[in-house]
Amino acid sequence: MDKKLSPVSRIFLLFIFLILYAPIFFLVFYSFNSGGTMYDFKSFTLDWYKELFQDIRLLIIVLNTIVIALLSALISTIVGVLGALAIHSVKKRKTKSTLLSFNNVLIVSPDVIIGASFLILFTMAGIKLGFYSVLLSHIAFSIPIVVLMVLPKLNEMSSTLIDAALDLGASRLDVLTKVILPYIAPGIFAGFFMALTFSLDDFAVTFFVTGNGFSTLSVEIYSLARRGISLNINALSTLLFLLTMLVMTAYYFITQRNRPKGLEVRK
Repeated sequence: MDKKLSPVSRIFLLFIFLILYAPIFFLVFYSFNSGGTMYDFKSFTLDWYKELFQDIRLLIIVLNTIVIALLSALISTIVGVLGALAIHSVKKRKTKSTLLSFNNVLIVSPDVIIGASFLILFTMAGIKLGFYSVLLSHIAFSIPIVVLMVLPKLNEMSSTLIDAALDLGASRLDVLTKVILPYIAPGIFAGFFMALTFSLDDFAVTFFVTGNGFSTLSVEIYSLARRGISLNINALSTLLFLLTMLVMTAYYFITQRNRPKGLEVRK
């Protein structure tokens, strides 16, 4: 049932969004400042972006970030879908609740604790900090997200669909590939895009498990900020923000396209 917001609610909602997005818009605005400071806007310029794209080291870091995000999202989606199927197949309610609790540990745990734990684990295992340590860490904290995205779609699916497919002579593999996976596809896409976004934005965990010679955008922005205020940081942060918004927009349109029609309740 749709309810219209009152004028007071609209103003309050607008105020909340203004508080949330004002610092980001402030950062984006001054990324075009030719004055080189964050308090005196002189004229519009794209010099900071040109300087950014001429930095070969930074372009390599951008490539590292994208590769890590895509690989971790892809692998965590595959593992997360299998995990969601396994949890859904459990018959005992207590066992299923226990498995879900273990799945949610990495989501509710502080990022600092997760990052420090991975650092200790990789050090004890003799794994060199760098590309693989970051990739494994991102896969680990992305899998629970995918599981939580896929499980609701599995719970929505009627068991009669599987029974009908089996009665018609479909094998277990056919049921999985031609019935279950197509039905839960919106949840799979949602899990993939959420994992991709979390990987692109993550700083705390990545900061602990990066080594010499390897970095991601979030860690690089932090390093640049510690050296002093430079509008290169603004330009870099703006591009990262736009990339995240692009991913979330794609996720929104995919979920809207796959949303069942005719379920709205009219007043």
